[in-house]
Amino acid sequence: MALHLKTTTFLCGLLLAAGALAQQHGNTIQTVEQADASLAQVKQERAATEAEFSASEAVCYTKFFVNNCLDKAKETRRVRLADVRAREIEANYFKRKNAVDIRDRELEDRAQRDAAEQADHAPKPHANPADRAAPVPQKVLPAQRQAEHDARVKQRDAAAAAKAGERAQNVKDFEAKQAESAERQQRVADKAAERAARQARRAADAAAKAAADAEKAKQKAQTK
Repeated sequence: MALHLKTTTFLCGLLLAAGALAQQHGNTIQTVEQADASLAQVKQERAATEAEFSASEAVCYTKFFVNNCLDKAKETRRVRLADVRAREIEANYFKRKNAVDIRDRELEDRAQRDAAEQADHAPKPHANPADRAAPVPQKVLPAQRQAEHDARVKQRDAAAAAKAGERAQNVKDFEAKQAESAERQQRVADKAAERAARQARRAADAAAKAAADAEKAKQKAQTK
């Protein structure tokens, strides 16, 4: 039991240190390196949380109030995993968005190079002043492409944010169901314990009464 307590204490310290480090770095990810570091930290914290829960679970089975101890350990695990999952979603979303932005910039650069090459190979205009006004629409084309690009990025960002919110809501709903199930199981266990206690009291009262009756009968027999 002492070994389990030492293990639990060590893992708690590890999780507190990891949480403090996350606060120092802030909650907003700005670079891919920060996203990768956050995912690595998430992996470590998830493993540490599961290890701590296993150790706490083993300690709970040595206590008298097993269910109460297990419920507290499960709640601690649920809260920590929810925080870890939220940071994991944020890091993965940033990496996906960054990859899309890079791809869009490459496509935009390629389109501009193609347009420039086409302009270079296009037939030279005549010296007629009226013909010199023809290239004017091409000056508007890059701005139009930039506007279309910005619109696509905003649309993708909105869709990704909606999906992230939906996933977070699904996680929240699942955790609520788990908590409700645990509470329902606890109520059933408490009622069973109460019934057992009442039965034990009735049995003890019956045994005491039987012993008293036997003692009275014995005394009565001795007086005769």
